[in-house]
Amino acid sequence: MKRVYLATALTCLAVMACLIAGFRYLNLTGGKTDLKIGFIYDNDESTPYTYNFSLAKDAIEKEYGDQVEILTCSNVLDDEMEEPLRDLAGRGCDIIFFNGYSELVRKLAPEYPNIQFCQTSYMDMSDQTVPANYHTFKGEAYQGRFVSGIAAGMKIDQMISEGFITEDQAVVGFVAAFPTPEVISGYTAFLLGVRSIVPKAVMRVHYTETWSSYAQEKLSAKQLIDDGCVIISQHTDTIGPAIACEEAAEENIPVYFVGYNQSMSEVAPGTSLITSRICWEPYILGAVEAVMNDKAIESVVAGRVHGTDISAGFERGWVEMIDLNQQVAAPGTQEVMDGAIDMFKNGYLEFVFRGNYIGVNPEDSSDTCDLHSGYIENANTSYPTFHYILLDIITIV
Repeated sequence: MKRVYLATALTCLAVMACLIAGFRYLNLTGGKTDLKIGFIYDNDESTPYTYNFSLAKDAIEKEYGDQVEILTCSNVLDDEMEEPLRDLAGRGCDIIFFNGYSELVRKLAPEYPNIQFCQTSYMDMSDQTVPANYHTFKGEAYQGRFVSGIAAGMKIDQMISEGFITEDQAVVGFVAAFPTPEVISGYTAFLLGVRSIVPKAVMRVHYTETWSSYAQEKLSAKQLIDDGCVIISQHTDTIGPAIACEEAAEENIPVYFVGYNQSMSEVAPGTSLITSRICWEPYILGAVEAVMNDKAIESVVAGRVHGTDISAGFERGWVEMIDLNQQVAAPGTQEVMDGAIDMFKNGYLEFVFRGNYIGVNPEDSSDTCDLHSGYIENANTSYPTFHYILLDIITIV
């Protein structure tokens, strides 16, 4: 009888040990059954950049359902970041995501050590000291820019072969917000993609000095079209440039549009050629999973990790091409694009910023870059660092 009692007692102890171990496991590696998540947007979802970023919020809701509560603040200017940040922190958020460029996030993060702050990259953090709970991330946009340049180059080549323009008229226009490395890197990769198909193509860049102004962006695009640009792209935040292209085409002016972040096929169905976008979902879903399981974000999210900073490209699904307009695109465009995408996926990165080019820093003419030996973008940081204007082929209007 004693043996039965002893066996029963031992069984009970074993079950209790398993329950305790399971309890500890849940609390240490997967203990959170619910999460409060904050999003702070620099604009609202009517603009391409913020709309594209908000898709990650939708992905969280789809993945976790009632396990998460999401709080959102929109139209927050960079210098007005402190109040909404403190508000979300005070309301118990476990993790907060930001798509703005304010340095206040990094400065305020140490005050809330139990909250993870994840901000889209706005500067090179490789030489910066950052709090342990502050993270930056960005898809390697130059890859998508280069591939969209291929699509544009294929279209220009078709226009030349069919006699609509001559080689000397292979001019690409770019509506840009500011001359930051992120913007310069993007439009340079775009032009180099074009030139991989049409070697004589050149670019004209028009800065708007604002991230989001429909009227200014549309006017800049119209001026570039009037100057003879046959392809227009942008790194600004409204549909203005796409509308300018569509209106020009209605007047029988040969021009096509290449988008960024959000497809413009609905607002510019006759001229929208293709769009590249940064996919924020892989990082943001991974970061939420990490916090849910009490793990370091950088141990869960797959990518190129630099401390608390992460980037990735096509190989991790952080960059993608959307809505190639088959009614507009030149024959064979998809196949040529796929070839370049496969190179990126296989780790070949050095072919983009390479060639018989000399770049000059627009803020310091003594700072130059010879692309004969190539330049690897995002080698040490998720924030783009190529900031040189290529001589003779890029003109700043």
